[in-house]
Amino acid sequence: MTDLKALYHQWLFDVWAGDFDAVGRIFTPDVVGHWPTHDFHGPEELADQVRQSHALFTDIENTLDVGPVVDGELLAARWTFHGTYQGGIPGAQAPAGTKVAFRGHDMLRAEGDRFAEYWVVSDSLGLMTRLGALGG
Repeated sequence: MTDLKALYHQWLFDVWAGDFDAVGRIFTPDVVGHWPTHDFHGPEELADQVRQSHALFTDIENTLDVGPVVDGELLAARWTFHGTYQGGIPGAQAPAGTKVAFRGHDMLRAEGDRFAEYWVVSDSLGLMTRLGALGG
């Protein structure tokens, strides 16, 4: 049996630290990810989502706040993203170099030894407010 907690740690810490090759070892080839605004399909689209974050933020460091909690094939966790804004978000007024943090929750479903489905909910409203893209 795969250690889902260890697999999740690879996702939260290794991939988000820039080890994009690990995505293919963590997720099935037909993984479906559900972001609040869109779905993505396959490990490469998931890696691209992380790459986009790396284009906007440096010094990315995630902390694991709760969990991961495993129940059968399901895993849930709460995390905090920390990074330094580099600019590039439309409407954001915060200068490059602004330190930010925001929280989120992940839920993943495993098939065999990898994750096959992924849901994420994060405080993007709070992030955009801190970056001055929304009134606050």
